[in-house]
Formats: sequence, C-alpha cells, structure tokens
Amino acid sequence: MPDKQPYDAIVLGVGGIGSAALYQLALRGASVLGIERFDVAHSRGSSHGDTRVIRKAYFEHPDYVPLLERAYQLWQTLDAPQPLFHPCGVLSMGSPKSEIISGIQTAARMHHLPIEVLSPTDIKARYPGLVPHPDHVGLLESDGGYLMVEDAIRFQVKEALRLGARCLTNTRVESWNAKAGHNITVHTSQGTFETAQLIITAGAWAGDFLTHLQSKFKILRKHLHWFGSEDRQMSDLPIFFFALPDGLFYGFPQIDQWGVKVANHAGGESIANPLKISPAPDSNDLATVRSFCAEHLPTLGGQQRHEVCMYTQSPDGHFVVDRHPEYDNVFFTAGLSGHGYKFAPVLGEILAQLALDNKTPHPIDFLSAKRLF
Repeated sequence: MPDKQPYDAIVLGVGGIGSAALYQLALRGASVLGIERFDVAHSRGSSHGDTRVIRKAYFEHPDYVPLLERAYQLWQTLDAPQPLFHPCGVLSMGSPKSEIISGIQTAARMHHLPIEVLSPTDIKARYPGLVPHPDHVGLLESDGGYLMVEDAIRFQVKEALRLGARCLTNTRVESWNAKAGHNITVHTSQGTFETAQLIITAGAWAGDFLTHLQSKFKILRKHLHWFGSEDRQMSDLPIFFFALPDGLFYGFPQIDQWGVKVANHAGGESIANPLKISPAPDSNDLATVRSFCAEHLPTLGGQQRHEVCMYTQSPDGHFVVDRHPEYDNVFFTAGLSGHGYKFAPVLGEILAQLALDNKTPHPIDFLSAKRLF
C-alpha cells in the first residue's frame, strides 16, 4: 500500500493498548499508522504469556469500575475466530480487613456489583484444589475471567489493517518532533512520517518518548510460572487471588498442556533498560511461588514453563492517561503498573476519542499525569 501522509494519527507501540488504539482509530475511518519495535504480539514487553485476568469489582480503586464496564462491552464486540474472553469467575481470598477484600467490597457496594461471600469451608467444598487460609474470607465475582492476550492483539491489528490502517513492525522510533499548530514528525529506522495526532502507547519504553515523565516510572521484571497437575479439577478453577503476608499470588485454571499458571503480583526486580531484560528464571521468585503452591495448591507438580514480562510501575500504582503538557495533539497511556491489560479496548477507545474529537466522555480525570508532580 502506498504511504499516505500526513496521517490522521500515528500510534507508537502496538502492544496491548496500542493494538486497541490502532483498531479504534481505524474503526472510525481515520488514516492511521502503527509503529512497533518488534513483531505483533511479541514476548519482549508487558502483554504476553497467553492470558490476563479481567474483573470488575476493582480493589485498586472504585473509580476504575465505569471504565471496566465499558471494557467488558468492548471485549464482547471483538468477534474473533476463537473466544478472547473466558468468564470462569474470579475468587479473591484474604483477611477480612485486607486491602484486597475491603477494596472489592467498597467497589461492589458503590457500583452495585454482585459478589458472593465464601467461607474457607465453602471454598474447599467448591474448589477442592484450593486450600485457603482458615482465617480468610473469599469473594467470588462470577462474571470475571481471563483474556487471551496475544490472540486479542493479533486480532485487533488484523482488523485495523482490514479497515485500512498500516502497521510497521520491527521498526525503531528514533524521535518525534512537534511544533504548536503544526503536524508532528516521527523519525524511524524505516523513514520519516508525518501525522496530525500522535498516540504513545510504548509500555516500558514510554519514558523514552515522554521525557517529562521518564523519572516517574520504574520498570520491574516479573515472572510467570506454569505447573503441571494430574488433578482434572484444576481445569474447573476460577481465577484465584491469595492475599498473603509474603505476596499477592494469583493464578489461572489449567487451559492447555502447560498446566496451572501462577505468579506473585508483589515485588519484582528493577531493571534499567527494557531492551536488556533477561528471560532467565529467578531462583528467589521461583522458591516463593513454589512455597505458596505447596501450601495452597498442593496437587500441583513440577514447573512446566516460565516467562518474564515487565510492569511499568507508576509511583502510586495507578495508570497515567493524559494529553502531553506542551502539545495538544499528543496523547498517551503509561505506567499501567501490571494491571492494565483488561482495560485495553476502553483505553484504545479513549485515545481515539481524544485524538479525533479532542475529548472523551469517559471519566479519566483521576488518571491525569498532574497528580505525579
């Protein structure tokens, strides 16, 4: 396809959020270019490892719930060949006074979300593979579940291309230049491109393109583990969260030959350069996760698979979704802090609305970058 310039919008980074933004822009008829440093649905960033959790009663902050309600609607509209959203339920377990339990109850109460309360006895009877702490309570969100990460990224990019978008892969963005009242120039390893609007969804590389925020983010290397099991009931598990003194552990039912996926949401190793992230396992992380599994998922066997991903951690653990402070035609999401993928469709919609309409009806004031300064 011949290059059409200037574009209505260019998207820098076509991962979880960028693929959604590319699709939403193309859906609205914009001429749009996506630029991705690696391949589509690669394993060098944050959005990979097969699956991610989706849940609505958000313990992190109740203000996320309206965005989640829209995200749920948009996930249902993605008519992929294979389902992208699998509603298996989400069971969160912790002390009644813990942040996760009190936060879920607050969000559910404020937004009238159905939550089922389960005792340890209830949990063991319903899900024999799980062993909760005897003093903890469980909260079950029946319409939560998991999303197929790489499948969704590939599908949204494919649909965007079908609608007329262009996407350059294995292309390094060297710089971008903006001047008030003029188009933006983006310099890449495959040439220079011009656009009326720029959207930055670069994940761990966001600081390279948003220098005013570079010092605000910390990049963490995180580990994902899969453990085998001969217990057929492990395929019937909900998504599970265990809020424990040594971490917030979470996992997925067995969906394929790799077994049950388990990880520790807490902690992580700080890294200076996302290009130099090591794929090697970490013995301390593995020991912590193995110890958790021995106590709370005792039927799991040996490790079958290991992956690493990155969290781009903001100071308060909340997203940054905003307009550039100097340029009215530059928009971005950054600092998703390890819990952003479930929001991908609505964040893509928000970015498309900001770029094309200069406004969004979605409530995002609480995610403004102003709070970081």
